[in-house]
Amino acid sequence: MRTLLDVVLLDVVVIASLTAQAEGSPVLLLPASTRSAGLGGAGAALVGDAGAVFANPAGIATIRHLSVEGSYERYLAGATLSAAALALRLGRLNWGAGAAALDYGAGSAADLLGVSSLVFRTGVIALGGSGKYFRQEVGGSSAHAWAGDAGVAIAVFDIMALGASVQNIGGGRSGAPPLPRRTRAGFTMNYVDPQGTFRLLTTVEGQWPEGHAAVLVAGLEAGVVARGVGIVGRVGGTGHSAPSDASPVTVGGGLELGRLHLDYAYQGYDAPDGGRHRFGLRWTP
Repeated sequence: MRTLLDVVLLDVVVIASLTAQAEGSPVLLLPASTRSAGLGGAGAALVGDAGAVFANPAGIATIRHLSVEGSYERYLAGATLSAAALALRLGRLNWGAGAAALDYGAGSAADLLGVSSLVFRTGVIALGGSGKYFRQEVGGSSAHAWAGDAGVAIAVFDIMALGASVQNIGGGRSGAPPLPRRTRAGFTMNYVDPQGTFRLLTTVEGQWPEGHAAVLVAGLEAGVVARGVGIVGRVGGTGHSAPSDASPVTVGGGLELGRLHLDYAYQGYDAPDGGRHRFGLRWTP
């Protein structure tokens, strides 16, 4: 049986660390995917993965057929994060959906998030919108909220992408203020052909959380892939708009197996466990 001390450590150390940049549930602030986590949490201009529905709905516009993604992460006192996303192309439209659950491990507390996105493409420009539903359950009581996201992406083949999004527009929250708004704008650049042997990508993103100072995030991805099989490494750096126990540096990597991608990300914390390990997979047939 978990002790009361475990739960207190979880609430004070983990939740306080994750929500230092804005008010609200950690599940609303976590990186959109394991790949994003390895790049410091940048996601506004990371296009082509289903997990983009959590950061910028327009990011799924470059998916050619179908993309499926899932991730898992474990925290203090047995808390776990599970997330999954799906996106597919429908002519000039792309549709995506995602769900995330943060189980605090105390047996009576959990945060749940559901997202559905629709994107319209014209040339290299994509415009997208999302509707989201959030539910928080603590000790048998619950609160819920709804809101919307809007995003734009400009993707020039596989070379570069610009992306911007505004999260948690409008909506309301039962018994509490509306979900915290966050504006994001980023730029991603591939310096070599991603269909070739080598990989070299950078992404830079500015984030403006409501009521807090702006944050700059930067990430680097590099590796070697031959005949669809290879390995990539990732490193990211992120600032903090408020005091936080989180390390400003993240690291990660991925194993490339054709259209299947296995991802890992790590971020250190000034906490008994010392850090967060996140595992994920992406499939793009």
